[in-house]
Amino acid sequence: MSLQATLRQFGDVPVSHGVLCPLLADYRRPNDKISDWLADQTLIAVKRGLYVVNPAYTGQPTSLALVANQLYGPSYVSMDYALSHYGLIPERVYQVTSVTTRRAKSYDSPLGRFSYERLPLCVYPIGISNAQTDSGHYYLIASPEKALCDKLMLSPNLNIRSVSAMADYLEHDLRLDMDEVVSLNQALLKQIAEAGVKQRVLQLLCQALELR
Repeated sequence: MSLQATLRQFGDVPVSHGVLCPLLADYRRPNDKISDWLADQTLIAVKRGLYVVNPAYTGQPTSLALVANQLYGPSYVSMDYALSHYGLIPERVYQVTSVTTRRAKSYDSPLGRFSYERLPLCVYPIGISNAQTDSGHYYLIASPEKALCDKLMLSPNLNIRSVSAMADYLEHDLRLDMDEVVSLNQALLKQIAEAGVKQRVLQLLCQALELR
């Protein structure tokens, strides 16, 4: 198989410098070849040592969610990006926000901005789902319930003190599709609330949805 065909086989999967180097074992200076690929945009650098093959070259769109998982981990895609993915908010979201157990971090890349917010381990793993890219590769994403809870837990200065204020926030500030929101898994929402991070706010969320 030619080197070009091997590159195409990566499709939408991010590829590290360590994976590329064995493919270039016949080159005296493999880093020079990688630099050539970056210069002609066969490869796009997400960060130092991590790349995606140009979708114009592979014929497969880049999965920002898959990139986000591999860029900084452990992490899963959440908040506005996930809410948009599920059709719960009307806006198309371009910045990919993820949740991690590590310190908060952000990356600006040719593919866009990737940001990571921290949650403690007591709540982090609850409600994580698997999703597939168009080419069948898996990535981690919050369930609709977890994405909404993450949004509430990680929004700074969120001052909601009543069920009616929560309902107003969901419908008018977040602009959620309330017909979809009422079908969320109440048991999962309560499990997330019971983990103890912004518990009162999440209890108000559960109560507001029960009244719909």
